[in-house]
Amino acid sequence: MAPQHITAIATLIGVALLLVFGERTQSTRARVVLKGPTSAGFIATAVLSGCLDSDWGRWIFAGLVCSWFGDVLLISAKRAAFLAGLVAFLLGHVAYTVAFYDRGIDVMGGLLPVLALGVVAVGLVARWLLPKVDPAMMRPVLAYMVVITAMVAFAGGTVAAHGGPLLLVGAVLFWLSDVSVATDRFAGGGFINRVWGLSFYYGAQLLLALSSGTA
Repeated sequence: MAPQHITAIATLIGVALLLVFGERTQSTRARVVLKGPTSAGFIATAVLSGCLDSDWGRWIFAGLVCSWFGDVLLISAKRAAFLAGLVAFLLGHVAYTVAFYDRGIDVMGGLLPVLALGVVAVGLVARWLLPKVDPAMMRPVLAYMVVITAMVAFAGGTVAAHGGPLLLVGAVLFWLSDVSVATDRFAGGGFINRVWGLSFYYGAQLLLALSSGTA
């Protein structure tokens, strides 16, 4: 078994522990202890997969590091920490978007079709979510929705140009996991919401990490 696969499995074990001891009991202490090391697992997976050997892989690495900071910041329930975490994830999505652009994209065959689907999906989510968002958070949330939808579209573009469909699967799972985060923050999502949200999130990051060493 390759080292990156070992770190990926270890990360999934960390997710299971986080769900049982952190999310199920809503224990801040358990989240503090488990979340940082668990999220470090997808960074290690990317490095072991060879992400540092290419420009686009290094952008993926940057996105994963930003996500790590976002994970740690979102442990807190305070609005300032949530906003800082939102910015960290937004920068992460910008890094992923640059990575996909750097790798090369097929605009007509991938980016535009995925973008069209993304616009429809984000419109439906916005219609449900935005009435629940605090006015002070409206602009950051809108900016985030635009950036993550663009990230998914660019993932579609690079997959159409170079293959590697797991990149697009990872991007879509990340988009869906953010719906879970928004539900938890603004619509009172419960434990089941956090189960699928964290599962999709870590699955997405691991797929991006494992794919980051490909040409």
